Amino acid sequence: MNSLYRSIVIILAVSTFIALVLMLDAILVPFLVGLILGYLGDPLVDRLEKIRIPRTLGVFTVFLVFGSVFASALLIIMPLVLAELSALIKSLPAVFVWFQTNYGPSFLEYFGFDPFGIKPEQIGIKVLENWAEAGGVLGNILSRITDSAFTFFSATGNFFLSLIVAFYFMIDFDAIVEKIHSLIPRRYEATAAKLGIECDEILGAFLRGQMWVMFLMGCVYSLGLYILGIDQALLIGFLAGLASIIPYLGFALGFLGASIAALIQFGDLFFLVYVALVFLAAQLIETVLLTPWLVGDRIGLHPLAVIFSLMVGGYVFGFSGILLALPFSAVAMVLLRHWHQVYIESLPYLRKEEDED
Repeated sequence: MNSLYRSIVIILAVSTFIALVLMLDAILVPFLVGLILGYLGDPLVDRLEKIRIPRTLGVFTVFLVFGSVFASALLIIMPLVLAELSALIKSLPAVFVWFQTNYGPSFLEYFGFDPFGIKPEQIGIKVLENWAEAGGVLGNILSRITDSAFTFFSATGNFFLSLIVAFYFMIDFDAIVEKIHSLIPRRYEATAAKLGIECDEILGAFLRGQMWVMFLMGCVYSLGLYILGIDQALLIGFLAGLASIIPYLGFALGFLGASIAALIQFGDLFFLVYVALVFLAAQLIETVLLTPWLVGDRIGLHPLAVIFSLMVGGYVFGFSGILLALPFSAVAMVLLRHWHQVYIESLPYLRKEEDED
């Protein structure tokens, strides 16, 4: 009866959790981001506390250091990225003409149509012909701008809410862990503590290490493309670095974007060889140096497991699912290892056929 009751409680708890995530997806995001930020900053606060700095002051110090680094990075990198983005937008007509000149005849020859067959002067004619509808279009644009403004203020509010959640979570982290520990039944205390420490080590190493890998890969991609002379080196490099949280996605998207930029800028197919060499060298640096050094090899999260968990989490729970996917995958990996160890030490596994006779 106790076993049945425990199973019912577990099923109800899991069902309630899934229902809450599905219903409160938009509300949960800033809290989840805040919890992740607080979790990442807690070890630094603990180190400051060991040198007799009060915990609240330590939290303020961590916020100040991280805020200064983040603001400095924005002041240095963002103007360069925005300048590259502005140059890219201004060059779009030339890009369209380049595609039309180089690939329009081939499409016309092999497929019977030219997807780039719109001439610039035709755009002006179409605008004049449909001027009567311009008011509606303008109203639609203004509506979108208004929606974007609300979205911006909402995102700003969520950002500051995440910081508040992170602040209080870092202050009360040890107390929360101690409270959870006190609720564990005494007969499961040792096992739960061991699994909790292992989950914390794996999750912390993965999240902190992966963030450093993403940043450094963005630097490596940007530096390589800058040496090649590609105008959008920073923009493409750091976007590829951000996408590298999903294994090989940063490599694929970065190579595709850099190849298109190189073709437009230089018009030479052979130049793609240099782009490929940059991304292959960066991938080698990540695989051989950065990932083993910063993430480590005891994490146990296979790239396919990372991709699958992110896709499933995003599909089922939206953005909240993406934030929860990797922590749950790490915890699941620890529990599976524990179950495997218990299984191979159990009597049903060790019992041989002659022992049954």
